[in-house]
Amino acid sequence: MTSSVTRAVIPAAGLGTRSLPATKAVPKELLPVVDRPAIQYTVAEAVAAGLDDIVIVSSESKPAIEQHFLAAPEFERRLDAAGRTAEADRLRSIGAGAHITVVHQPRPLGLGDAVATARAHVGPHPFAVLLPDQLLPTAPVTLTGLLDVHRATGRAVVALQRVDPAEVVHYGCAAVDDEYADPVTITDLVEKPEPAEAPSTLVLKGRYVCTPEVFDLLDGVGAGVGGERQLSDVLAALAHVDGLRGRVCPEPSFDLGRPLHQLRAIVEVGLDHPELGADFAAALADIARRRGIE
Repeated sequence: MTSSVTRAVIPAAGLGTRSLPATKAVPKELLPVVDRPAIQYTVAEAVAAGLDDIVIVSSESKPAIEQHFLAAPEFERRLDAAGRTAEADRLRSIGAGAHITVVHQPRPLGLGDAVATARAHVGPHPFAVLLPDQLLPTAPVTLTGLLDVHRATGRAVVALQRVDPAEVVHYGCAAVDDEYADPVTITDLVEKPEPAEAPSTLVLKGRYVCTPEVFDLLDGVGAGVGGERQLSDVLAALAHVDGLRGRVCPEPSFDLGRPLHQLRAIVEVGLDHPELGADFAAALADIARRRGIE
């Protein structure tokens, strides 16, 4: 058994090149999914899973991310005075339930480097890593499951998802001893393999619970795939000594850096929206009828 996890790291310093030109002036983490930016869903997911100490690893070139989570009392006051209490409450709800710290990664040198940047804040404690460009509409089900495995085993644990063989080239891919176990024991990780060389069709889903030793391992990791420090290289090192577990999660997830995934995420979230869902479903049905889509 291990102590409860209360800390989360959200890497948000990347350049967003996959989403250009939309991210030329707007950080990819602030691109909206229906009525709120992607990173706000991630923060809410962490809070719902009991992680209330959050460090966002951003960049000095992306001040809008930090600004989004700062209180806006004057704006809220004006909305309240105009009788627009619902809008004011939505502003007040941003980041509610969490203490959010923003630290800056000097250069975007990979996910491993971003996680290492959070070391001073996280300290000698287990922590979660949540990638904001991986949207999980059913969150925090997946994250809660990872935390349960960590509490039971004391090991690092990652979320996995089965994908079509052609998709493995976009993700870190896991070799496991028994893909139907729960949790699975991961024996190796390969970053963005070609389909013919992939050890399985189980890929990393952008949710991790890490033990503090990850920071020491990151100190010894050099440039990996793409010339960056890869978190998957450190996780692979843990896997080689039987220190890494995984949960194969059936819930859908969407890579917001890929246009088709972004569109699907908007549809999924839109259909579940408490105020817009019914009208949005009717609008989609109307579009399908007009276009002859069954």
